[in-house]
Amino acid sequence: MSDATNAVLAEIATERAAQDAIFGQQDLPDGTGDEWMAAMCSVSRSECDSAFHRGEGTYQHVFLEEVYEALAESDPAKLRAELVQAVAVGVKWIEAIDRRAAK
Repeated sequence: MSDATNAVLAEIATERAAQDAIFGQQDLPDGTGDEWMAAMCSVSRSECDSAFHRGEGTYQHVFLEEVYEALAESDPAKLRAELVQAVAVGVKWIEAIDRRAAK
């Protein structure tokens, strides 16, 4: 793992600790898997594919597609996998922002 990834993950760990300090452990329902989220997932996937086909794809397209894939999922194991993918794209996006800021 790169130093940049480790730095972002450390920042995320700090944020998670702050959330726990404020809210404590939370065991909320997932609230995922409904038809509206499945429709939004389909729209987001289509928009992402179209944007990249036009050469106009952005991190926003990829991130939203991953987030909506997670929100559309009702199976806990699949939801977990989709959340990992969404968070990984978020980390990659943060790394890109940091690289641009370093220039």
